[in-house]
Amino acid sequence: MGEGSASRTEMTSPVLKFDHVSFGYNGRTIMSNTTFDIHSGEIVVLLGPSGCGKTTILNMIAGFIPITGGEILVGGLPVKGPGPDRGVVFQSFALFPWRTVLDNVAFGPKMRGTRKAERERIAREYLALAKLTEAAGRYPNELSGGMQQRVGVVRALANEPDVLLMDEPFASVDAQTRMTLQEELTRIWQQKRPTVIFITHDVGEAVFLANRVVVLSKGRKLDEIDVNLPRPRSWDELNDNDAFKALSNRVLQLVRAA
Repeated sequence: MGEGSASRTEMTSPVLKFDHVSFGYNGRTIMSNTTFDIHSGEIVVLLGPSGCGKTTILNMIAGFIPITGGEILVGGLPVKGPGPDRGVVFQSFALFPWRTVLDNVAFGPKMRGTRKAERERIAREYLALAKLTEAAGRYPNELSGGMQQRVGVVRALANEPDVLLMDEPFASVDAQTRMTLQEELTRIWQQKRPTVIFITHDVGEAVFLANRVVVLSKGRKLDEIDVNLPRPRSWDELNDNDAFKALSNRVLQLVRAA
């Protein structure tokens, strides 16, 4: 059925180290001594109930909020604030409404000083990857929600970050579009192999997307599960897959215990 997920033992040193990190404010501890590594080419899904610290972790990795203890390293360098080595895809589409789809995707390369012809080539390559070539000259308000979010994903990827951070990016679209976007993300991942940290509270989404699911509870890592389901993945195949159901049930039990 295709290749499976690479094991962590086959991978190089971590792209991201979340090393004994603590976070708190107003005298209140939100997270204490949390540690995990993420390797090149993994899709790691952070999962847990509301208030468990998923988005806080993503915001710390993005450099949006400072940590109060420990260290976060991306590419061996400590995170001191936002930077182009980390791309972020939010739940809101966050596209520039005054720019065409092509110009939205070319924005990151433009900020890096890439020449116009080259950045347009890069943007067109990623639009083709997301099956959005025909939308290149349109504006965001002319696109469906699902198309806008696909633009948001490839806009972040076109900047070639070390790590792509995705904060519940498919939560605001309908169920059918969400499933399509999940399949699109895995297809794009197959071709480009970005390192992805994906935030969700949906167990099925987590298992469908992930190489590894990290379950969080009250700001700490409760457990992690390798997802060794073959790729490429599609909902038509996995809906009746016993291994998928077993993994989903195992993850669900961990979340319920969180």
